[in-house]
Formats: sequence, structure tokens, C-alpha cells
Amino acid sequence: MTRTTKKTSKKAGLAPGTLVHVGERKAESVHITVTDYDEQNYQEKKVPSIEECVPLKTTPTTTWINIDGLHQTEVIEEIGKKFDLHPMMLEDVLNTNQRPKVEDYESCLFVVLEMLSYDEKKGKILSEQISLILGGHYLITFQESVGDVFGPVRDRIKNTKWRIRKLGADYLLYALVDCIVDNYFVVLEKVADKIELLQEQVAADPSQEILQQIHELKREMIFFRKSVWPVRELVNSLLRSESPLMQKTTEIYLRDIYDHAVQIIDTMETYREMISGMLDVYLSSISNKMNSVMKVLTIIATIFIPLTFVAGVYGMNFKYMPELEWRWAYPAIWVVMFAIFIGMMVYFKRKKWL
Repeated sequence: MTRTTKKTSKKAGLAPGTLVHVGERKAESVHITVTDYDEQNYQEKKVPSIEECVPLKTTPTTTWINIDGLHQTEVIEEIGKKFDLHPMMLEDVLNTNQRPKVEDYESCLFVVLEMLSYDEKKGKILSEQISLILGGHYLITFQESVGDVFGPVRDRIKNTKWRIRKLGADYLLYALVDCIVDNYFVVLEKVADKIELLQEQVAADPSQEILQQIHELKREMIFFRKSVWPVRELVNSLLRSESPLMQKTTEIYLRDIYDHAVQIIDTMETYREMISGMLDVYLSSISNKMNSVMKVLTIIATIFIPLTFVAGVYGMNFKYMPELEWRWAYPAIWVVMFAIFIGMMVYFKRKKWL
């Protein structure tokens, strides 16, 4: 069973700002990718060290530095030194069990949220923490592994006709957060398909396997809620932010993310209610199935009670029983027992018990 929280015991007793990676190692090595652009120019390249990114810190172009892999704390520490990042911020980057949030460090904005995707083969929701640091003309993103949902953003950056080439790093921050939030809709669609399939199976043939799938889906929705619910507060914090790094022109786009977050939360709550309803339907189906079995057994037992009584009376081996000497006693008893059986079946039918 997948853990919904990561172990943090390795940080117990350490001083604040101590860089310790908390979470699963999801990359073999750290990869640094730099995307630098303005309205006319664009370049994207992989660099061996963060040292090559430092000159871009003061250029008027917009620079996106993406780091894949968090297990090498010395690389994260070097990034902090080169870009004057607060140790508490770097500590939160390495602790992959953070609640989605926004923090203002004056010289930069720090944003953390969960990037969710759906694994078709395993049939479950996968998560990865994304940390974003917004500076004057640059944006640094930290990912746990290679691979993300930012493909559409990269495509827009490559094309000069899109608005993103004309605006600054704050708009790039919006674009990445918007891409993550939009992907929540994709995950919800997969969950909806799974719920619909389970509803049909529960109604047709409730089984222990179906119950297990319902509990797993309920657990996934709890995790989904934990990851998504704070996003509304996160976007609202960006809207209320007085940081000079966030331009007023970006606010209208952030309001669009806020609307999407509210819609996702409403849909998520609806699905949670549907899953709880499936549990009720499962229990009702099992109860009805048990009642049907008990009904059949009760009818059988009720039919055999008088037949057993007749058989018991004539099995008492008394010497002076007149029917024992009668030639037609045996077939007569069968006729009587058969008549009792038919009479009870007719009675049950009239009562609509059958």
C-alpha cells in the first residue's frame, strides 16, 4: 500500500535550515536545464553545473532554470549560495512532504505544490512535489524526477506568437502553476471513469475484490484532497501578494487558476460522496444477497418442519399403531406429505414470498 506521507524522522533534532532530503529518490542523477528567452530570442540547453546559470541572473531576458533530482543536497546547497536563497527555503525544497503554500522572502517568492498524474498500468494517482522560486528575471523549479506536465508551456515558449515570450518570469510562474492545476482535471477524468466502472460492478456482482478497490479509491481521493485543497489558498495568496515580483497584469490570469481550483475542489467533493455512496450500495447489496439466501433456507426449513413431524410420528416404533398393519399405509403417508408440500407452496406463492 502506498504511503500518503513521507518519513521525516531523519530530521529530528537537526537545526533549522539543515539540508536533508526527505522522500524517495526518483532520479539517478541531477539534471539542470536552462531556458532563456525574450520576445525575439530563445535558447534551451542542459548545463553540467549551476555555475553556468549565474550570469543569466542579471540579464533582462527571462530565465527558467529547471532542476530534476533532489537527492544530491550539495547541488541544492550550491544553488542556494549562487542565488542567495534562504536556507529555510532550501530545506522546504528538499522536504518533499510539504503542504502547498506560498512564502514571500522579499528578494524572491517561494511556491510549493503537488504535480499529479495518473498511471494507467498501475491504476493509481502518482504525485511529485514541485518547488518554484521566483526572482527578478528568473524562475527556478525543483522536481523530484525527470518528466513533467510542462510540455505545453515549453511549446509556447518556443513559438514567438505566444504572450509568454513578451511577459516576464511572473507570467512563467503563472503558466507552470496553471499547467499543473489543469492536469488535475485529467486525473479527475480518470478517477471518474474508475468510479463509473466500479458502480456498474457493485450493482452487478458485489465481491470482496470490489470492496478492496473501493477502499483503495477512497484512499486515493483522500490523498488527492490533501494535495489539491490548499491550492485555492495558494493562488489566493499570490493574488493578495504585495511583492514587486508579481505584476498587476498577471493577476487576471491568477484569478482564472483560482476559478479552476474551486471547480476541481467541487468536483472532488462530489466524487468523494459518490465513493461513499458506493460503499453503502455494496453493503446494501451484500445484505440483500444474504437476505435472499436466508429466505430460501427459511422456506426450505418451513416446508420440512411438518414433513419431519409426520415422519417422526410414524417412526416411533410403538407396537399398537393401527396404520402399521394397513396395507396402503406407506403410499398414503407419501400422498399426505406431498399434499402438505403442495399446500405450503401455494400458500407461499399467494403471500408473494416466492
